Amino acid sequence: MGPSAFRIAGLGRELAALGRQVVDCGDVPAPIPETQTTTDPQKKYIREIAHVCHQLYLKALASLRSGAVPLVLGGDHSIAAGSVAASSEWVRETRSRPLGLIWVDAHGDMNTPATTTSGNVHGMPLAALLGGEPGELSSIGPSPSVLSEHTVLLGVRNLDTKEKRAIRDSGVHVFTIKDIDRDGIARVAERALSLASNGTGGIHVSFDLDVCDPTFAPGVGTPVKGGLDYREAHTLMELVSDSAQLVALDLVEVNPTLDLRNTTAEFAIELALSAFGKDIL
Repeated sequence: MGPSAFRIAGLGRELAALGRQVVDCGDVPAPIPETQTTTDPQKKYIREIAHVCHQLYLKALASLRSGAVPLVLGGDHSIAAGSVAASSEWVRETRSRPLGLIWVDAHGDMNTPATTTSGNVHGMPLAALLGGEPGELSSIGPSPSVLSEHTVLLGVRNLDTKEKRAIRDSGVHVFTIKDIDRDGIARVAERALSLASNGTGGIHVSFDLDVCDPTFAPGVGTPVKGGLDYREAHTLMELVSDSAQLVALDLVEVNPTLDLRNTTAEFAIELALSAFGKDIL
């Protein structure tokens, strides 16, 4: 339902008004959970999720090869296992360099089937992109899709105990919400962009709307108080645009059943416009 919320709010029309040529490639079909049987409680619906992610990988890679910048709409954050893998493959084949990744999220998404307390796969995609478990996701595209030295976690404020250890051990760069409070979003964003672009062929930004405070993005599955405010989120995306390094953008975790009059999708569209070049003056 997330992608439909974006369309209803006018995403294509607003991007076209920026002078962008917009092609809607349609939805990647996803099975309905209540019609499926989960076989492993530590990675629920992994076969179905991996199939969807692989189909997204193929679609995003085809878009990149056609000269487009994929804008991937979700849906939960597990889909990034497909979209980021596509960006990694394309950057390697066209620029002979690794991919930089900025993962903007209230959560780390670096659990594995061995550390998860819920079995929800949307808490695992970054671990898989770095070459870890679940293997059904890490085997999509190149593995690992990203290296820890080119990966930045930004905005995190809600981590599981074992996940904290995994993040520390992984070597990824981390800017928590405390860092943003202390140093300001502009400085943190500039540092994140510098780290993700150093020695890479471009940056994939994977933006989970739950990084924002629920005041501005109420329609997410796992809201956490104390997130980015309206201008902080826009400043981040404006600086992404200024960097001219954007390869692809994910906007995920928009859940219309939890939203208030499509507020979250409308906010996400505004953020997409900032990332694709809409400026103040």
